[in-house]
Amino acid sequence: MSNKNQSNAHHTNATRFDKTLFETLKFQAETNERRRAHFNVHKTYQDVVQRLFIAMMPDSYVRPHRHIQPHKWEFFMVLEGELDILFFDDESEGQLVERITLKAGGETSGVEIPPNVWHATVCHSPVVFMEVKQGPYKATDDKGFAPWSPEEGSHLVPQFLNALKRAEEGDFVGVL
Repeated sequence: MSNKNQSNAHHTNATRFDKTLFETLKFQAETNERRRAHFNVHKTYQDVVQRLFIAMMPDSYVRPHRHIQPHKWEFFMVLEGELDILFFDDESEGQLVERITLKAGGETSGVEIPPNVWHATVCHSPVVFMEVKQGPYKATDDKGFAPWSPEEGSHLVPQFLNALKRAEEGDFVGVL
């Protein structure tokens, strides 16, 4: 004879992602040289879908890039804070063609970016978001960086990052 209370005590192997994880990620981002931190949900870089949570500080530089493989789309969903996704013209030297603000609980909180589209992210305060993209992930062929943008670590990055944050559609931000 089964006990009714025992059936209510059944547990799943569901993984929870909570405020503690987000606070930990923000702390790690604050102390990280790149000013961001991530938590991989996927088990390996070979998984066909890569899922990760990212915390990013306002002074983190995400170099404009595109995913050059024809099946490499990218999905973002903001969970805490606000993130701007910047899109650049393929034919120019860094002309901003669209800026989408993603805000947790806001009018727009997520976006999917098709393959081969120049983009970057900036934030004005700490943000936590989820990224989902097609795997497997290989660092050597995942991204093509914009030749008109400074490399990470360059002395030009602080000025360029400020230009990205202030840029309006139609502005040219390329520095090289």
